Amino acid sequence: MSRSVLQPSQQKLAEKLTILNDRGVGMLTRLYNIKKACGDPKAKPSYLIDKNLESAVKFIVRKFPAVETRNNNLAQLQKEKSEILKNLALYYFTFVDVMEFKDHVCELLNTIDVCQVFFDITVNFDLTKNYLDLIITYTTLMILLSRIEERKAIIGLYNYAHEMTHGASDREYPRLGQMIVDYENPLKKMMEEFVPHSKSLSDALISLQMVYPRRNLSADQWRNAQLLSLISAPSTMLNPAQSDTMPCEYLSLDAMEKWIIFGFILCHGILNSDATALNLWKLALQSSSCLALFRDEVFHIHKAAEDLFVNIRGYNKRINDIRECKEAAVSHAGSMHRERRKFLRSALKELATVLSDQPGLLGPKALFVFMALSFARDEIIWLLRHADNMPKKSADDFIDKHIAELIFYMEELRAHVRKYGPVMQRYYVQYLSGFDAVVLNELVQNLSVCPEDESIIMSSFVNTMTSLSVKQVEDGEVFDFRGMRLDWFRLQAYTSVSKASLSLADHRELGKMMNTIIFHTKMVDSLVEMLVETSDLSIFCFYSRAFEKMFQQCLELPSQSRYSIAFPLLCTHFMSCTHELCPEERHHIGDRSLSLCNMFLDEMAKQARNLITDICTEQCTLSDQLLPKHCAKTISQAVNKKSKKQTGKKGEPEREKPGVESMRKNRLVVTNLDKLHTALSELCFSINYVPNMVVWEHTFTPREYLTSHLEIRFTKSIVGMTMYNQATQEIAKPSELLTSVRAYMTVLQSIENYVQIDITRVFNNVLLQQTQHLDSHGEPTITSLYTNWYLETLLRQVSNGHIAYFPAMKAFVNLPTENELTFNAEEYSDISEMRALSELLGPYGMKFLSESLMWHISSQVAELKKLVVENVEVLTQMRTSFDKPDQMAALFKRLSSVDSVLKRMTIIGVILSFRSLAQEALRDVLSYHIPFLVSSIEDFKDHIPRETDMKRKSLITKASRSIIELEESACRRDEKGSSLLTLPDLFRKHLTAFGIKGILKSRVAMNVYELSSAAGLPCEIDPALVVALSSQKSENISPEEEYKIACLLMVFVAVSLPTLASNVMSQYSPAIEGHCNNIHCLAKAINQIAAALFTIHKGSIEDRLKEFLALASSSLLKIGQETDKTTTRNRESVYLLLDMIVQESPFLTMDLLESCFPYVLLRNAYHAVYKQSVTSSA
Repeated sequence: MSRSVLQPSQQKLAEKLTILNDRGVGMLTRLYNIKKACGDPKAKPSYLIDKNLESAVKFIVRKFPAVETRNNNLAQLQKEKSEILKNLALYYFTFVDVMEFKDHVCELLNTIDVCQVFFDITVNFDLTKNYLDLIITYTTLMILLSRIEERKAIIGLYNYAHEMTHGASDREYPRLGQMIVDYENPLKKMMEEFVPHSKSLSDALISLQMVYPRRNLSADQWRNAQLLSLISAPSTMLNPAQSDTMPCEYLSLDAMEKWIIFGFILCHGILNSDATALNLWKLALQSSSCLALFRDEVFHIHKAAEDLFVNIRGYNKRINDIRECKEAAVSHAGSMHRERRKFLRSALKELATVLSDQPGLLGPKALFVFMALSFARDEIIWLLRHADNMPKKSADDFIDKHIAELIFYMEELRAHVRKYGPVMQRYYVQYLSGFDAVVLNELVQNLSVCPEDESIIMSSFVNTMTSLSVKQVEDGEVFDFRGMRLDWFRLQAYTSVSKASLSLADHRELGKMMNTIIFHTKMVDSLVEMLVETSDLSIFCFYSRAFEKMFQQCLELPSQSRYSIAFPLLCTHFMSCTHELCPEERHHIGDRSLSLCNMFLDEMAKQARNLITDICTEQCTLSDQLLPKHCAKTISQAVNKKSKKQTGKKGEPEREKPGVESMRKNRLVVTNLDKLHTALSELCFSINYVPNMVVWEHTFTPREYLTSHLEIRFTKSIVGMTMYNQATQEIAKPSELLTSVRAYMTVLQSIENYVQIDITRVFNNVLLQQTQHLDSHGEPTITSLYTNWYLETLLRQVSNGHIAYFPAMKAFVNLPTENELTFNAEEYSDISEMRALSELLGPYGMKFLSESLMWHISSQVAELKKLVVENVEVLTQMRTSFDKPDQMAALFKRLSSVDSVLKRMTIIGVILSFRSLAQEALRDVLSYHIPFLVSSIEDFKDHIPRETDMKRKSLITKASRSIIELEESACRRDEKGSSLLTLPDLFRKHLTAFGIKGILKSRVAMNVYELSSAAGLPCEIDPALVVALSSQKSENISPEEEYKIACLLMVFVAVSLPTLASNVMSQYSPAIEGHCNNIHCLAKAINQIAAALFTIHKGSIEDRLKEFLALASSSLLKIGQETDKTTTRNRESVYLLLDMIVQESPFLTMDLLESCFPYVLLRNAYHAVYKQSVTSSA
C-alpha cells in the first residue's frame, strides 16, 4: 500500500474507529454468551454431549482443521446433519464474524501506520481513546475466543454437516480453521502481529504519562489535595471547574490500566528502551492483580505476562519487574484501594449534601460530579473483580461492609444530575455561546495556516455555539450536538496524520479547547449518556452472588441499612450492558434485574416488618402491665401498708410499677427499644428514599412492599395474640386482645413518621378481613376463633350445667361443680368483655356470630319439631282441653320426651341470652363511634307503626349493607351541614331502595328490624332467627301442617312447665335474678321462637302467645293443688316464669296475665323465694 496513493481525508478513520469499536463490543457480547452456554450443561448444544456423537466429536477435534469425511466415526453425523446445520449456524457464523472483524481491524491498523497518525490523549482525545479501545477490544476478543473450549468441535461439526449436505466445505471454513489454530495462544500471536504497529501504539500509550499517574494516587494524596471538595475554597465555589484535559479527568482508571498492560505486552520492545513506558507499566502492574476482560471474565496479568516474557531472550529484568510488582500488588493494593473507598465515601457524601442544598452549583462544578462518579465506579469494580480472584489469606482487604454507602452516594449524585438537568443545560448553553464560541473564534483567526475544509468545519462549530440561547432551554427544545462531536472527531483524524496542512500536534491549544467544548456540549444534550459512561455498574448483573452477599452485609449492619436502597437502584443499570448485536440476552438480563430488584425490596420490607414486630411485642408487653389484673398486688400492698400488716418475706423487693422504663438517669444508656427504633428509622429512610423505580419497563414501589408485609404480619399477629389452643380450648380474653391490638396499631401508626405509607389502608384491609369467617388467604380469623370458642366451649359448658346466666350481673358465671373449669366464664362474658369483643369483631363479625348462634338454635328447633310430630295427637287434644283438668292430666301422662323439650328450649334461651348480651355490647360500641347514626336508626325503629298481623311480610335485605349505606349517606349530609337528628328524606330514599313507596306500612317492619339488629338494637321479632328458621321449611310438609306444628310446639312447652317445679336446681335466686339451671332463659326463648315461627307462617303472634299463656297458667295452677312435696318443691320459683315471660314479651301485658293467673299468686311467690333466699343466706 503506497503512501502517495493514500489520502487521509478519504480513509474515514473516525467513522471506522467508531463503527469497529461498537461492533467489537457486540462481538464480545456474542462470544461471552457462547462461552457461558458451552459451560452450562443445560444450555450447551446437545450435539456436544450426545453419547452417539462422542466419537465423531473427538475425531473432528483431533483432526481439526483438516477434513476427512470417509472416517467410520462420522456415520452418525449423516443422520443429524440437517439439525446440526440448523442449530449450530448461530455459533458458527459468530466465529466467522469474529474473523471478519479481525480482518477489518488489521486493515485499519495498517492504514493508521501508513498515515503515521499522531496520538496524544491530551490533544486528540477521541482519536487516541478510540484507537486504544479498538486494540483492547480486539485483544480481548481473541483471548475470549481462545477460552471457548468447544470452538473446534462447534466449527468442525458445522463444517462436516455442511460437507455432507452440500458436498463441499463452507467457503469460510479454511480461513476460520486456520485462525482458530493460529490464536491458540492469542497474546503470543498478537505480539508478533503488532510488531509493525509498535510505533503508533507506544506513542498513544506514552501520552498517558500526564494522565494515568495523576489518577493513580493514594487516598492521602487525594485528601491533602482536597480532591472533589466544593467547600475547601469558598471564594472559588462559583468558578467553573476547568482543566486542560477535561475528558481525561473522568476517564476510567480501569480502562487506562487495560490500555497500558495489554498495550505494552503487544509492543513490549519499548519497555527496554523507554523509561517512561516502563514506569507506566510497573505502576499499572502494582495496582491490580487481575483485569476485567469482559463482564466477569478476568485476566490474571502477572502470570500471563511472565509466561509470555519467559521465552524471550534478554527479558530476565522484565520478569523480575513483574514478580516485584506482583508482590506489591498482593501486599499493598488491597489496603490502598480500601483507603480510597473510605475517602470517596466522605467526599461523595459532602458533594451530594452541598449539591442537594445548592443545585445551582451543578453548573460550574459538573466536572467534579462526573469525576466523583468515575472514581467511585472504578473502586467498586476493582473490589468486585478482586474479591472473587484473590488468595484467601488477604481476604480482609476485599470485604467492604460499607460499600453500600458509596453506591448510595453515587446514586444520589446521579439523581441530582437527572433532576436538575435543565439547570445544567441553562448554564452550559450560556457558557458555549458566551465564552467558548468567542475563544474558539479567536483561536481559529490566529491560525497561521487553515485549509478550506478545516476552516469550514471550525466555522460551523463557532456558528453552532453562537446560535444557542437560554430560551431554547425554557421552551424545552431538544438539543443534539452529536454531529458537531463527530465533526471534531473527523477533524482530529484529518489533522493528526503526517504532512497534514494543519497539524494538531503544532496547535495543542486548539485541541485542548475543543476537548473542553465537547465536554460542555455533552452537559447540554448527553447527560444520560455521561452518567452511563462514568457510573454504570451493570457489571453487578454478572456477579450475582457477590451482589447478594453485599446486600445481606448491608442489612446486617444497622448503620448501613439506610443505604440498602442502593442495591435495587443498581438493578436499573443492568439493561445498559446489552447490545443490539445480541438481542437474545435482553430477556435473560431483564429477568435477572427484575428478580434481583424484587428480592432486594422484599428483603428490605421483611427486615422492616421484623423490626416493627419486635417493637410491637415490646409495646404490647408494656401495655399488658397496665391491665387491671396487675394492679391487685399493688392495691394489696397499699392496703397492708395502711393497716400496718406485714405480709410476705422481709426484704422482699418492691414490684416495679409500669412506666419505670421511661425514667433515665444517663443518656448513654440505650435500651433494646431504642436500638429497634434506630434500626427501623434507618431502614425506613431507605424504603422511603424513592417513590418508585423503573427496571426494564417495570415499575417497583418500595413502600408497597412494606405495606404488603405489614398487612400479612398484622393479620398473623392479631390471630396469634388470641393465643387460641385447640387442645385445651384456651383463648385470650377479648379485652386483653383489644389492648394488645391497640398497642400494635399505635406502633403501626407511628410508622407514618418514617415512611409515606397509608397505615389506615392497612388497618381497613386487615381488620375488615378479621370480621369475616376466613381472611383472603383462607386462614381462620378472630371472628371464627371467638365464635367457635363461645359456641363450643362457653355455651356447651352452660348446657352441661357448669355455668349459669346471671341476669343481675348480665354475665355467665361458673357454678360450683366437682370438675372445675379451666376458665372463668364471667371473665369472658361480662359487659366489658362483650364490648371488647364487639370492638374487635365489628358489626360484620357480630353478624357472623349471630348467624352461628342462630344455626344452633335452628338445629334445636328442628329437634323440637320432631318431638312435636311424635306427640301430635296428644298435643292436639290438649290444645282444646286446657279447661278440663282431669282430661289434661290423663293426656299429659301420654306425652313423651317432656324433659327433652324443656332442656332444648332452655338451651335456646341460653343462646338467645348470650346473643342479647352481644347485641347490647354492639349497640354500646356503635353508640360511642357513630352516635348520630345509631340515634337515627333508633328513631326510625321506634316510629314505625307495628301491626299485629304480619301476613304481608317483605323480603329481608342484608342489614349490614343497610347500615353502610345509611352511614355513607349520613356522612355526606353531615359534610353539607345537614342535621342528622331527623332524616325523613334519607330514610325515604332507602325505603325506596327496599321497594317501598308512599307511607310507611307494617310490611317494612322486618326490613327495619334487620337494620336495627345490625346496629345492636333489640327487636320485637329477631330477623336473624327468622332467616335461620325459614331455611328449615320442608318440601314434604304443607304450610298448614308447618303452622300446626309451630302451634303445637308452643302447647308442648306450655303444658311441660309444671315439671320444672320438681327439679332441685329450679330454685329462683333473687341475688342473680334467675334460676341456677337457667330456666329463666325460657322466657326469652318462648317469646323469640314464637315471634319468629309465627312471622314465618304468617300467623298472629299475639294470639298464639295468649293461647300459650292460657295453657301455661292452667298447667301451673294445677300444681298448686298438688300435695306431693317432691313435685311442688320449687313451685313458687316456677310461677315466676309466667311473670318473666310477660315482662320479656312485647306482645303480652300484665292485664292479660291477671286474667289467666291471679297476681296474688305471683306476689306470694316472690315473697316466698325472697324469704327462702334470706333463710339460706343466714
